Amino acid sequence: MQYKRPKKNINGILLLDKPHGFSSNQALQKVKWLLSATKAGHTGTLDPLATGLLPLCFGEATKFAHYLTDADKTYIATLKLGVTTNTGDAEGVVLSTQPVNVTSAQFETACRQFEGNISQTPPMYSALKFEGKAMYEYARAGVEVARQPRAVTIHQISVNAFQDDVAEITVTCSKGTYIRTLAEDIGNVLGCGAHLIGLRRTSTAQYHIDQSVTLAQFEAASVDERIALLMPPDSAVQHLPAISLNSDSSFYLQQGQAVWKSGAVPSGLLRLYDEQQQFLGLGEQQSDGKIAPKRLIVSKPSSD
Repeated sequence: MQYKRPKKNINGILLLDKPHGFSSNQALQKVKWLLSATKAGHTGTLDPLATGLLPLCFGEATKFAHYLTDADKTYIATLKLGVTTNTGDAEGVVLSTQPVNVTSAQFETACRQFEGNISQTPPMYSALKFEGKAMYEYARAGVEVARQPRAVTIHQISVNAFQDDVAEITVTCSKGTYIRTLAEDIGNVLGCGAHLIGLRRTSTAQYHIDQSVTLAQFEAASVDERIALLMPPDSAVQHLPAISLNSDSSFYLQQGQAVWKSGAVPSGLLRLYDEQQQFLGLGEQQSDGKIAPKRLIVSKPSSD
């Protein structure tokens, strides 16, 4: 009879440096298995060829994962000019080859055109769903599906290096931005085409790659060390104002009731803590002045 490891109620966020060749879900499932966690979710897909920061949420932290999925992100991207592929990256089949007569100044000018609010058409080789199937499934079957352009924001593009037909850029952008599409669009503006040959995510919201741990490091750690590497669930919502409640208000809030809080209360969503600074979840002030629970945790944000 096969032995099944008992599952644990693990609550927290692991900042994983996703390795090359792993899908986001493969990385998630591996870490979930290493923690024996009951519940887990990732916070934005990274292609298998991409590496870098992938926050993984466990237990009660999954309730706040969408704040990270929706957050701005930063990438370091390496572009190959003069060559286009059917996937927009190095995994695809070469579609065209053109000579590259581009100066660094011309490349930088092309990049500038994509800063700000722009429209992008999602690539066929993407996880975007159409009638219940991922776009890449249609693409692999040779079926072209019409995609609607979507509005995204590119806050900044910095050119790190440019030599001959290879360039490295740093891109800070909104959720839903396809860096492969950006690489292709820059190549189109330059008239020579381009595709992505390297991609590394360096930040998501307030988290940075310097805070992350590799999969090999995590696997080599002891059980206690793995737990210690987790960030608390409220680290995902540090951008929201925080207030503390007294013991009575904390109790009734956790029963699902709106509670009073003396003094000025900021508008919008709030991080709520008890007198011991234990994170209770999120709340929001109602028109009558009471604070109503919006997203509460049901256990302490530490592992069992």
